[in-house]
Amino acid sequence: MAQEPHSYDFIVVGAGSAGCVLANRLTASGRHRVLLLEAGPEARHPWLHVPLGYGKLFTDRRFNWCYETEPQTECHGREVMAPRGKVMGGSSAINGLIYIRGQAQDFDQWRQLGNDGWSFDDVLPYFRKSEDNERGGDDLHGEGGPLAVSDARDRHPLALAYIEAAEQCGYGRNDDFNGAAQEGAGFYQTTTRNGLRCSTATAYLKPARKRSNLHVVSGALANRILFDGRRATGVEYRAGGQAHVAHAAAEVIVSTGAFNSPQLLQLSGLGPAALLQAHGIPVIADLPGVGDGLTDHYSARTVMRCRDPITLNDVVRSWRGRIEAGLRYAVTRRGYLTMSAISAGCFLRAHPMSETPDVQCSIALFSTELIGTTLHPFPGVTGVCTLLRPESRGSVRIKSPEPDAAPAIDPNYLGAQKDRDTLVAGVRALRRIFAAPAMAPYIVEEISPGQESVSDDELLDFIRARGGTTFHPVSTCRMGQDPLAVTDARLRVRGFAGLRVIDASIMPTIVSGNTNAATIMIGEKGADMVLADHGA
Repeated sequence: MAQEPHSYDFIVVGAGSAGCVLANRLTASGRHRVLLLEAGPEARHPWLHVPLGYGKLFTDRRFNWCYETEPQTECHGREVMAPRGKVMGGSSAINGLIYIRGQAQDFDQWRQLGNDGWSFDDVLPYFRKSEDNERGGDDLHGEGGPLAVSDARDRHPLALAYIEAAEQCGYGRNDDFNGAAQEGAGFYQTTTRNGLRCSTATAYLKPARKRSNLHVVSGALANRILFDGRRATGVEYRAGGQAHVAHAAAEVIVSTGAFNSPQLLQLSGLGPAALLQAHGIPVIADLPGVGDGLTDHYSARTVMRCRDPITLNDVVRSWRGRIEAGLRYAVTRRGYLTMSAISAGCFLRAHPMSETPDVQCSIALFSTELIGTTLHPFPGVTGVCTLLRPESRGSVRIKSPEPDAAPAIDPNYLGAQKDRDTLVAGVRALRRIFAAPAMAPYIVEEISPGQESVSDDELLDFIRARGGTTFHPVSTCRMGQDPLAVTDARLRVRGFAGLRVIDASIMPTIVSGNTNAATIMIGEKGADMVLADHGA
């Protein structure tokens, strides 16, 4: 067992969307020594920095944990892909780049659940602090922060037509989904700048690595957290084929995400006692909430055949298309490679009881049988209908005492009747948009589910058989005041000293939209809490 040559004030486990933020903010004053551990490699692969490059790396196990769920009862018993970033920057290095905060009501609900300091007014300053919006700063947006937020450099005709079609269906135009209201149709802003991805490894970690008080170890898989009674004192991890122990004088901060944070706590003896005992792990605390409450955005994806060869399918499947796109990107930093594949969308109310948008209907400029597999051999686009506020809850449980073994991930997709009803209504709304006059010059036919699927039962069966994740798992170490809450409002693990969880797993409920922006906000706010509690 190798001892670290230096002692640290803080150990941050996980260099993902929140972990990179913590590494930057906790070292900024120069007063604190920080060790950052990341199980994945350095973010040196060029495709990690090209906005559309995630399509090349999405199933690459060097950079993605490539997990799968347990068989989902309400999804015809299917195992659903459950990817997570395994690289500096975590999922922010391989995600779809879309910058969405969620609705103000999401965060106000967090406060109403007893989490003091987490209303929208409380978290807005941290969104603004993180952000460098190319539109400039105002009461709702930040300027000069680490995270680049940009408008689309190129506006594809299919995306323009989709927005016009949504307006023809009665949905208003919205040029700022992070503005005063989320509802309506428009282009997404993305975490890019000058044609390059802006992951948290780029935005936060790269400048912080110049500081002598930050030590970063890649390829470092945490085995367990070390304790002295009810105080966390360090981390045992493996790197370079050796076991290491590092000690933290102040805190151990777990930032490994909604799957791996509860897994690490359980491996360390914090979790449901019966589960830990079944795997021979000594129980430090019987905490049944660790890994409980998993929530994710489930989506249905329709496929449309297009009239003209102007989709990503056409670019990717021809040598000429690939060469032209590559040359244009190299020379001008424009074109397909600068785009998020999902560039435009519409937030709308599908369920009759919803007061704010409950689905996010988007157009993806490609089509495929399954995300991450070969694109269709015809011009095609995908309509994506994402359920924003699922009521279904699941769990994450270890299946082995070995830290490199995948946990049992069970989101319980479509377990709630309202989830099923809302998605059926959302798919109907998505179909109306694609059938609107503005789309007529571009769309030949609906390939999947096909016009023969008409009834609610037929659409639900399609959603069950072909739907999947939108890659937004949260809430497995959620903060709150109830007996199953794992963390308090200051993100401290309840009943323990020197131990926090700061990542998407602490969300009491999921935000209404893509989760990366909110996770970065959690990193910013969490860093301030840590520094305040240690007199800085």
